[in-house]
Amino acid sequence: MKPVLVASDLDRTLIYSSGALGLTMPDARAPRLLCVEVYEGRPLSFMTETAARLLTDLGEAALFVPVTTRTREQYQRVGLPGPAPAYAVCANGGHLLVDGVSDADWHRRVTGRLAEECAPLEEVREHLLRTADPVWVRKQRVAEDLFAYLVVERELLPGQWVKELAAWARERGWTVSLQGRKIYAVPAPLTKSAAVREIARRTGAELLLGAGDSLLDADLLLAVDRGWRPGHGELADTGWTAPGISALPERGVLAGERIVREFLAAAGARE
Repeated sequence: MKPVLVASDLDRTLIYSSGALGLTMPDARAPRLLCVEVYEGRPLSFMTETAARLLTDLGEAALFVPVTTRTREQYQRVGLPGPAPAYAVCANGGHLLVDGVSDADWHRRVTGRLAEECAPLEEVREHLLRTADPVWVRKQRVAEDLFAYLVVERELLPGQWVKELAAWARERGWTVSLQGRKIYAVPAPLTKSAAVREIARRTGAELLLGAGDSLLDADLLLAVDRGWRPGHGELADTGWTAPGISALPERGVLAGERIVREFLAAAGARE
């Protein structure tokens, strides 16, 4: 049987920072957590131990593909349980990793399309820096020479500014996504779904499963046969849905556990 391909976003979908865990029960009833990312000597990202066990089982039952907006360097900090993924998607589709190495031909194809269809990165970055208020901007970054993002103080961020930025960017072939404390400006053709379709083509996968929480995951969820979104994040906040997509009630790290459980059940149904 041809493989089942499971393509999942990472941050706030499968793995969670301490501030995004969303644990509301008494401490004595909280699930045991596994640290899956350390940064500068400190634990940064977690999943439940149950989710870790299920993800290990999933790696044996399906082709699991991490799909993330993280840069390659940021992705390589994450140590997921289970078999090492043969494929991964980084930089929102800008890099397709095969056994940990970026596919140079894929990257050339992506950058060529961006040059033809979108305003230059430097124009977008200059606009971000010129219009953002230093009062609520903490950091500004360019990722892989493909897109830009700001780290902000969320409680000080004017919602109208984000809406105005999104309208400005749309006219230039870019999209805007607000995820936690980060505001991303990403070229519209730079998508997770395109890279996942390429992996499906190479592997001959017949069934595609997916999960994600942000607007940058919407195209991925539209590309899969069955998908799940947690009860938090941009997609939940806007009530986004589509055929074949299940909106889960769980929030935080328990949503990540539920998503892996759903993946495993759907993949097992094919056996």
